[in-house]
Formats: sequence, C-alpha cells, structure tokens
Amino acid sequence: MTHPKWHILRDGDMLTLTRRIPARFDLCVQTTLLNASRLRIAQQIRQDMWRALQRLRGFSPAVQVVRRPEGLVIIAGGQVDGRFPRQQVEAQLAEVLNDPANRARWMRWAT
Repeated sequence: MTHPKWHILRDGDMLTLTRRIPARFDLCVQTTLLNASRLRIAQQIRQDMWRALQRLRGFSPAVQVVRRPEGLVIIAGGQVDGRFPRQQVEAQLAEVLNDPANRARWMRWAT
C-alpha cells in the first residue's frame, strides 16, 4: 500500500502540513499549545483529526502551526469538497483539539 504524499511547507515561524497545495481551510478550529516541535505536533493533530472526520465526504486535512512567544498557535481543519454541516463538524474538531488526553499525548511526542 502506498502512502499519500504530504506537503510540508515552511515559511519563517509558520509550518503547514497539507495533502493538497495550496492549503485550503474550508473548516478550521484554532488552539494554542506550549512550544514544541511544530512538525511532530502537526502530524499528530492531522492523524487524530483524520480519525475523527474521515467519514466527511471530500475532506482533505491541513494543519498550520505558527510559533509565537506565548506558544504554538494551531489552526486545524482543511478542505471539504461539497456541502457539510459546518457547526457540527467544527464542534467535533474542537473536541479533538481540546481533549486533555490528546493534548498530553501530542506534547509527550513533540518534546
């Protein structure tokens, strides 16, 4: 089985992990984490986001991580080809990003 190609775009303090270029955020949720490896955080969030939203037709995940003095600002979401219940899906994604167990695991992996 081949793995799809993921694009890792770096621009100064910003890292974007996306399947399609250009990265498009039809849906997105934002959170902040402590400073750690931007790429490792992005990969872990992308995996958990995909597990939660893989049944969303036309979904292509993207994660953007920006290093700031207060920590990492994360924008998680991606492209959705077609109509979708935005509030419901963004609430589901927010649950993934704000789950304490997920956040602890991401930080363990990225530090």
